[in-house]
Amino acid sequence: MKKNLYPASTRGTADYGWLQANYSFSFANYFDPNRIQFGALRVLNDDTIAPGMGFGKHPHDNMEIVTIPLSGGVLHEDSMGHKGTVMPGEIQVMSAGTGITHSEFNASKDEPLKLFQIWIFPNQRNVAPRYDQKTIASLLKPNTLSPIVVPREEATSDQLWIHQNASFYWGQFDQDTTYEFKISDPNKGVYLMVVDGQLETEDEILGKRDAIGLWETNSLLINIKANTSLLALEVPM
Repeated sequence: MKKNLYPASTRGTADYGWLQANYSFSFANYFDPNRIQFGALRVLNDDTIAPGMGFGKHPHDNMEIVTIPLSGGVLHEDSMGHKGTVMPGEIQVMSAGTGITHSEFNASKDEPLKLFQIWIFPNQRNVAPRYDQKTIASLLKPNTLSPIVVPREEATSDQLWIHQNASFYWGQFDQDTTYEFKISDPNKGVYLMVVDGQLETEDEILGKRDAIGLWETNSLLINIKANTSLLALEVPM
C-alpha cells in the first residue's frame, strides 16, 4: 500500500474578498509540484462565496466537473441553456467535452455559499457537452458510504455519471462505525476527505477537511467516529 496524507492546514489558500478558497491541489495562483493531482482527480476546491457573488461566465473543455453545495444555493447558467439553482442535498455534474461556458453565483443576497468543486480528467476527449443535476437523498444509507456519482456504464436512473471509471461516495455516520472500503480495481486508488468529524485509517487520524490518498491496495479499514461526514473518491491512478 502507498499513501499520501493531506492535512487541511497544508492546503493552498486564497482570499479574494468575495471568495475564500482552499485548494487541495495546484490551482489558480497556488502551485505545489507535489500536489498536481491524485490519479484522475485534478481539483478539489473547498470554497466559501460571499452573498450575491460568484464566478462569471468562463470556458471549460475536456473535464468532468462536479459541484457539491454544502450550505446555500448555487445559481447556475450555461451555454447549453440550463439555468437554475443547485441546493444542499443535490449534486451538479457537467461534462465540458468539446467546450462549454458557464457561471456559478451565490443565489443568496444574505448568506454565504459553501461548496466543493471537483474536477476529474475524462477517459474520452471531445464528447458532447452535457449537464445533469440530481437530489441524492434516496441514494444515501446511514452509517455507510453510498455511491452518488459513478461511471456512465454503471449508472442507474437515480445516479449521476461521468466519462471516467471513477466513483464518488458520500457517508453520514451518526454512530461509531468500522467500515471496510473495497477498491474495485487494482489500478485505482481512493482519496478520502473528512467533511466533518473524525476518523482513523492506516495509522492516521484525520479531522475536519483532512484527507488521505491510498493506492496499491485492495481494501482499507476506516474507524469512523459518530457525527462524521465523509467524501470518498475512487479514481484510476
